[in-house]
Amino acid sequence: LYFYDLNAKVNYAIDDKNKLYLSGYFGRDVLGVNDLFGFEWGNTTATLRWNHIVNSKLFSNTSVIFSNYNYVISIGGNGLDFDIKSKIQDWNLQQEFQYYASTKHTVKFGFNTIYHTITPGNIESNGTQINSTDIEDRYGWENSVFVADEWKMTDKLTLNAGIRVSSFSALGKGTFYNYNNKGDVTDSTIYSSGDFVHTYFTPEPRLALNYRINQQSSIKAGYTRSAQYLHLMTNTNTSTPTDLWIPSSPNVKPQISDQYSIGYYRNFKENQYEFSAEVYYKDMQNQIDYRNGAELTINKKIESELLYGTGRAYGLELFLKKKYGRFNGWIGYTLSRTERQIDGINSGSWYPARYDRTHDVSLVGMYDLTKRWTISAIWVYNTGNAISYPAGKYVVDGTTYFYYTERNASRMPDYHRLDLGATYTKTTKRGRESSWTFSIYNAYNRYNAFSINFQQDEGNAQRTQAIQTSLFGIVPAITYNFKF
Repeated sequence: LYFYDLNAKVNYAIDDKNKLYLSGYFGRDVLGVNDLFGFEWGNTTATLRWNHIVNSKLFSNTSVIFSNYNYVISIGGNGLDFDIKSKIQDWNLQQEFQYYASTKHTVKFGFNTIYHTITPGNIESNGTQINSTDIEDRYGWENSVFVADEWKMTDKLTLNAGIRVSSFSALGKGTFYNYNNKGDVTDSTIYSSGDFVHTYFTPEPRLALNYRINQQSSIKAGYTRSAQYLHLMTNTNTSTPTDLWIPSSPNVKPQISDQYSIGYYRNFKENQYEFSAEVYYKDMQNQIDYRNGAELTINKKIESELLYGTGRAYGLELFLKKKYGRFNGWIGYTLSRTERQIDGINSGSWYPARYDRTHDVSLVGMYDLTKRWTISAIWVYNTGNAISYPAGKYVVDGTTYFYYTERNASRMPDYHRLDLGATYTKTTKRGRESSWTFSIYNAYNRYNAFSINFQQDEGNAQRTQAIQTSLFGIVPAITYNFKF
């Protein structure tokens, strides 16, 4: 088990009106059990941004972004030797303008275009018991244009109104299937490379009001509509890097959410502290889940395993932050519910979504011991994810199978962790800054559940064991940062 991360950033000022920013990230996590099992995943991103001052009122930011996420599962032992590989790769062009029309109006507008390449999963076999299998790559082209105006209507009231119009086109090449309500294939169409298979358009209005009660407090209310064209699917009991991304298609509609929120915000103690309390409600359409007994891994007809319905989420968020002084930090708490209602699951009743977390707490504290030494502590807690535990089992030809009743009726164990750190910062006479950070991840060595799997007890055929897998206990680390 090991992991590593690399961050790099370079800035270059061409002149007073033009600046370039280049940044990159590369990270990899590797988990293995001898030659029996290997599991690695990672992200690579690179961003080039050009900041241009057109004139005293108009500013421009142009960004080109590349991202690549992939994972590899290696299986060995018992005569098996094969790899399962998957990836999602994006090329992204963003253009944003900011125009200061007057003292009361600030207008933002621009566009965004993304080209997606998704490899759902391929099997590369190095042995004879498993055949190599390729699942067709899926391609998508996502575009959007937007405009928003921040209008200072009065000294106390500010309105931010805007609209984003987005589109998503499923592209060839590939074979696309049509299904009936039972998931059976009714017909199929083969598309060539670059062919437009299906296109969705979604208007996404946004509205936010900010009313300043006095110098210390304000009330904010907002409405936002959002469209999501890539969908995350899993039928495991944990959030693993093997979760499957499915693009929108003629069968899979974009997920639409409408969120309403209102909150109270206040600064006090001469703006040394800030407090906020916000409630929200989100209505969601075209939500996706899988059929009972679905097979999501290496499935050429993955859309036949999907069911569609609605969702809702609501909650309360509390936040308190100390911004200045030798000691600063914050406390955050969220009380929330996230639910789904889909025909074919739990008899059409509402059930917790997989990422439903009733309680979410974060405590962060930082203290300046001296001008050079800073110590910190972070404690996080959240309710375990909703999962489906088996309700029973049966045996067919000597093989044990588990069967399930209600979806997401159980919970993973609650997650909590304490991280500690100490940072030494030094600045040279030339103004170059460097720092050493000594940290302890999971200081009290809590073995949080990464996954829970069920298997038959080899010593007692009538007994079923729940096996918890945990990845990280206590992890010390040393980090060196420098700027030049």
